[in-house]
Amino acid sequence: MGIFKIEGGIRLKGEITPQGAKNEALQILCAVLLTPEKVVINNIPDIIDINKLITLLGNLGVKIQKNGSGSYTFQADEVNVGYLETEAFKKEGGSLRGSIMIVGPLLARFGKGYIPKPGGDKIGRRRLDTHFEGFINLGAKFRYNREDHFYGVEATDGLVGADMLLDEASVTGTANIVMAAVLAKGRTTVYNAACEPYLQQLCKMLNSMGANITGIGSNLLTIEGVESLGGCEHRILPDMIEIGSWIGLAAMTRSEITIKNVSWDNLGVIPNTFRKLGITLERRGDDIYIPSHEDGYEIKTDIDGSILTIADAPWPGFTPDLLSIVLVVATQAKGDVLIHQKMFESRLFFVDKLIDMGAKIMLCDPHRAVVMGHDFKSQLKATTMSSPDIRAGISLLIAALSGKGTSTIQNIEQIDRGYERIDERLRAIGANIVRVE
Repeated sequence: MGIFKIEGGIRLKGEITPQGAKNEALQILCAVLLTPEKVVINNIPDIIDINKLITLLGNLGVKIQKNGSGSYTFQADEVNVGYLETEAFKKEGGSLRGSIMIVGPLLARFGKGYIPKPGGDKIGRRRLDTHFEGFINLGAKFRYNREDHFYGVEATDGLVGADMLLDEASVTGTANIVMAAVLAKGRTTVYNAACEPYLQQLCKMLNSMGANITGIGSNLLTIEGVESLGGCEHRILPDMIEIGSWIGLAAMTRSEITIKNVSWDNLGVIPNTFRKLGITLERRGDDIYIPSHEDGYEIKTDIDGSILTIADAPWPGFTPDLLSIVLVVATQAKGDVLIHQKMFESRLFFVDKLIDMGAKIMLCDPHRAVVMGHDFKSQLKATTMSSPDIRAGISLLIAALSGKGTSTIQNIEQIDRGYERIDERLRAIGANIVRVE
């Protein structure tokens, strides 16, 4: 297990380019299973979760060729569906939550799909009902082996289009259902569909392969099934969660940083949410420029003067993956803010580590925390801590980089799951961070 040793309190300066979006890549990579033709995908992030999924595709028989940094060609013309029922697959598929999205494409193309209960972040319950209810609506038969925690869906006569209203706007659930429906017979309508940019990217890619999806960007998708899909070339968007992380890093360390090629038009409310914390950020072409905040930053109040609340919500609301970043950034703001994490009940449980560092945070319940900012009058102090999940891990890393003294972060594999070569990239803008195996 690796650790990071971080000397805090150093001002950073320079440019940083966000990696390809992890959450888009997980969907896009699963979609290569829908066609026997070649699919070229560019801007794939080199991170643990994505590399695990690429390995899984290879074990399924997908031919994989690396073209260069972040670019791969995939061809699923000899898929070994039998691998899904092996012990090796049960172990491999269970280590990665994103593996759930292979089920829709396999069910659509081969009439069956299986998956062990997926792993991933320990941030509370993450139900799979939306996925499987969608498959059942399309005509699949569902089975679940409680002893092995093994899920399966089968449609030996093929899938048939249906109208469905999702009980939650699940991003991965919507992606899985859409990938199943594109090869179903007839029309499928999905209401209360997720509509975040990465799901839009998946739908655009599928259309370029020959699918017929309309309503992209809305919460009502209409899919006319087609006989087959062809190959395509696709480029993954920059990772909005990483972009938000760098905004938070710049503010907390009072550093002058430019984030390059951010795809501004796909960031939604993210820039304005950080502005509510008092952070100055400028749009320069397709870059974000953040000045050094020598005088700190002050949290805005609501119009009536009451305490600001920042809460997560399905897109186009504020993404839950950035609430941890907002929380840590608020610890050095001037003013108070209520952080309301609605979607996962365990994601705020890392705040005890920030409190140990000297942050003023009151955890109200599993979903809400009030942060009372120091206004840089008191630095966070160094400590030893462990990363419980990807987003808490990067938040603790930002806290350590802003704090006084040398901190140690354990279990950094959690951070590596979502952030590509993060220590190297931080050192390039002046951070004192060392990886120790």
